[in-house]
Amino acid sequence: MKDAGNDKGKAEPTQVRAQEDERELVRAALRLLGIRNLVLAIHDPSFPSDDAEDIGRGSPYTEGGRRFLRFARDLGFNGIQLGPQGETSADNASPYDGTIFSRSTLSIALARLTEDGPWGALLRPESLAKIVAGKPGGREGRALHGYAHRAQRAALREAFAAFVERRGRGELAPLAARLDAFKKRSAAWLERDALYAPLCAEHRSGSFHGWAGEPDLDRRLFAPGPGEVVACEERRRELLDRHRDEVELYAFCQLVAHEQHAALRTVTAELGLKLYGDLQIGYSPQDAWAHQSVFLKGYLMGAPPSRTNPEGQVWNYPVLDPAQYTGASAGALALVRARMDKMFDEFDGVRIDHPHGLVCPWVYVADAPDPLRAVQGGARLFSSPDLPDHPLLARYAIVSPAQLNRAASRYADDWVTSLSPEQIGRYSALFDVIASCAEARGRSTTDIVCEVLSTLPFPLRCVLERHGLGRFRVTQKADLDNPKDVYRSENAAPSDWIMVGTHDTPPLWRLLDAWERSGALERQAAYLATRLAPSPAEEGAVARALASDPHLLAQAKLADLFASEAANVMVFFSDLLGLKETYNAPGTISDDNWSLRVPRGYERSYPEMRARGAALDLPRALALALRARGGAESDERRNLITRLERRAGAAR
Repeated sequence: MKDAGNDKGKAEPTQVRAQEDERELVRAALRLLGIRNLVLAIHDPSFPSDDAEDIGRGSPYTEGGRRFLRFARDLGFNGIQLGPQGETSADNASPYDGTIFSRSTLSIALARLTEDGPWGALLRPESLAKIVAGKPGGREGRALHGYAHRAQRAALREAFAAFVERRGRGELAPLAARLDAFKKRSAAWLERDALYAPLCAEHRSGSFHGWAGEPDLDRRLFAPGPGEVVACEERRRELLDRHRDEVELYAFCQLVAHEQHAALRTVTAELGLKLYGDLQIGYSPQDAWAHQSVFLKGYLMGAPPSRTNPEGQVWNYPVLDPAQYTGASAGALALVRARMDKMFDEFDGVRIDHPHGLVCPWVYVADAPDPLRAVQGGARLFSSPDLPDHPLLARYAIVSPAQLNRAASRYADDWVTSLSPEQIGRYSALFDVIASCAEARGRSTTDIVCEVLSTLPFPLRCVLERHGLGRFRVTQKADLDNPKDVYRSENAAPSDWIMVGTHDTPPLWRLLDAWERSGALERQAAYLATRLAPSPAEEGAVARALASDPHLLAQAKLADLFASEAANVMVFFSDLLGLKETYNAPGTISDDNWSLRVPRGYERSYPEMRARGAALDLPRALALALRARGGAESDERRNLITRLERRAGAAR
């Protein structure tokens, strides 16, 4: 395997020493501030690529991706948070709608298939060159999902054809053996996933919901009704035989994707970076079909009205059947365990997307004529013992009517008012599985990251406390008029994860422009002065300085993260690099969503932007945080602040 970096742009010895010195300064500051994790969040398509390997979409498995990981490590980050890495469709780039077991073959680094090594130079270099040269123009800085989807599949078919031909000649025996072992190891999900596309083609519909005609059995292939078990098994064997080549191609591509991910784990370990995966709460149509036997019939999961989304959100995701949490038919519990075992095998830690869906999911009637209205009139699955508009949910209720606050909205945090230890245990059934899977793989609860935003229902709060888990504090959303607001940094606890923004919010640098136009800089500056001024007497001067310099205010906004009690800081890549484009605008459909990439030439542009305060300057932010937290109390701290301030704004 090649080194984690490459010779292109290799740093000079003096530059390497400066990088190492700065990295140690940053890590010393993190230790003094009690910061356990400093994690950079970036999704696969956003990674940069070298010119010769850029198919229009990034990947952490490419040479360019590895070099970016080294760049992050050199800045002082000790972890990388990826997005969900499941397979996505050609017309939907959202990773949160991807598959739960199959890996995205769009992230396969094609350049590695042209080299001698584990995959035996199966792809012709000229094929990759043609893909790179054929990228459509006009989308600089954005991933080209549709083009990459088509081109990647054509390239992988070529590589697979070469593999089949050479295997037939008795070559590539080690690769063939690895493929056979992988198919056996992954049989529980691999065959199901491999059959979905051929069946969609046969039924001329991209979703199983649209499959019509004979055999009707295909819709229930892995969820047979009474008397259908034998027929479904016979049909499954028939399909596997008829689509043998397509199933083998699918398995081959999944093997490559999984092996490239395993190689990445080696790289991140060598770099001292913890790698976090993302467990999305939703299920792709492929998974909804393959595992429909464990989902609750008649209801779907969505997001209720909230501060973040006042109208609620129609997700159309299936929800696990509570009747399958315990007993002999605990299929829902088994699915969660299988997912978590795989996640903890492949990552050092896991972000749990919308953990509400695992504890107190918001559900709505599946066949309602107006889905948005149905979402707004939905209910909490386990907290609805006597709702007249949802009588079917009474059987799943964990609480009694006496434990409800009828004056609150049924989606409000205080809808449930009290819980016994036994009830908390029932709400925690799936989280207990997650915790046990983590423990079995040698992980701790600090390796579980819970994406709790504005809404924290009482049952979820109790479950998080049961496992010692924190929540998200997204400081750009802080209500400056409410001292108790959940997003304010002073309300963070050590177990929390704090950040300026996420993949679903505007980047800080875009907000700066908006605050300046609206006259809000002064209010932000006044608030930050209360958080960062070394003493109350200095708050006025600090506020004036921040209000007069938006770039300094941005550094202060980042310093506020480190000055909080939270032991875990996360930075989205656009906030690090000074980008103003939004990565994803929730509730909208656009080619721009999920497509923002690290800019070409970031290794040159970032130091320049940092020098003028237009990108995150970790030494400056940490020095501000150390001063705010009692910077003059020891010689060690004073010396560290001085050294950080000397590095602040320096081009590396």
